[in-house]
Amino acid sequence: MQNRSGKFIALEGIDGSGKSTQVAVLANRLKAAGHKVYPTFEPTNGPIGSIIRQMFSQRIIGDDKTIAALFVADRLDHLQNPINGVLKKLEEGFTVITDRYYFSSYAYHGAHMPLEWVIQSNALSAELLRPDLNIFIDIPPQVGFDRVHANRADIEIYETLDNISKVYTTYQRAFDLLKEEEKIVSIDGNRSQEEVSDELFGIVSALLAE
Repeated sequence: MQNRSGKFIALEGIDGSGKSTQVAVLANRLKAAGHKVYPTFEPTNGPIGSIIRQMFSQRIIGDDKTIAALFVADRLDHLQNPINGVLKKLEEGFTVITDRYYFSSYAYHGAHMPLEWVIQSNALSAELLRPDLNIFIDIPPQVGFDRVHANRADIEIYETLDNISKVYTTYQRAFDLLKEEEKIVSIDGNRSQEEVSDELFGIVSALLAE
């Protein structure tokens, strides 16, 4: 994608990695340093994202392929929405930080269906916009599982230890498969929130200074 002045950064990780917290902390620190920042997330809070969330909580029943296809549609709207789409924000000079992007689909859906199919189904999103940096917050699956179950009473369909372990493995497969096309950095998330935040801020500050 051409004609953009902002940088696009995707934070990735298994459930319990602390990724959502880190997006918020990073956005606030960058704003305090004088950057224009737009934090966002997937699934979005748009109409398609709402359906996905209802499937996660099992208020609506849908199989893995249906959920994967809905993510493709939600992601394209996330990118191209004329009001608050990622592409529009980048053109306006914002640094956009997203809590999950297509590597989440590769990992979560590729754990249950052919990974190559999931990558191909997201090819248009990748063509429209690849992140300037994908940052994976790396924690062991057991740690993620324990954190999720310690902090919340309502557990979603993907948040079993078996599935979190499969997702972790599929993340690694996807990173290895796409290491030539994508810019990927993995950081140790099995540390204090402050230590992770400091490393993230350093990595992204260096990117924005380029």
